[in-house]
Amino acid sequence: MTRTEKEAIVNELSTAFAEQGAVIVCDYKGMTVEALEGVRALARENAVQVRVIKNTLAGIALKNAGCEEMELVNTNVFIWGEDQIATCKVADKSAEANKDNFSIKSGVIESKVADINTINAMAKLPGRDELLGMLLNVWNAPVRNFTIGMSALAEKLEEEA
Repeated sequence: MTRTEKEAIVNELSTAFAEQGAVIVCDYKGMTVEALEGVRALARENAVQVRVIKNTLAGIALKNAGCEEMELVNTNVFIWGEDQIATCKVADKSAEANKDNFSIKSGVIESKVADINTINAMAKLPGRDELLGMLLNVWNAPVRNFTIGMSALAEKLEEEA
C-alpha cells in the first residue's frame, strides 16, 4: 500500500469516526470468512459499518477525529455507527454468536474510551424503536382506559334498560 493510499484511508476514516456516536474495537482472530460475513450482514441491517483496518492507520484516524487514544494491538475489526446502542448491540450479538473467535476489546463512545462493561451495558439498553413503542404505549393508555370504561358503562346501561 502506497503512502497516498494510506493517507486517503486515514482521511476517510477520520471523517467517518468524527461523525459517529460509537466505535467498537473487537478481536476476530481465528474467525472464518463466513462468520465475518455474518457480522457484516448484521451490521448492514442496523446501519452500522464494519471494517478490518491496520492498527496504525486506525490509531491515526481516531486521533484526527478527536477521540481519546487507546492501545491497538493484534488483529482488530472496527465497528462504528451513529446510533451508539445499535453499534454496541451489533458487537455484543456478534460476540455471543462467535464466542470462540470474536471478542470485544474496547471502544470509543462520544470521543471517550469505553471499556467492555460499558459497551455490554449499552447493548442491553432498548433501542430507539423499542423506546418509541414504549412511549406510544404510555400515550395511548389514558385513551384506551377511557374507551374501555365507556364501553363497560354502555353495556351496564343496556343491561339495566
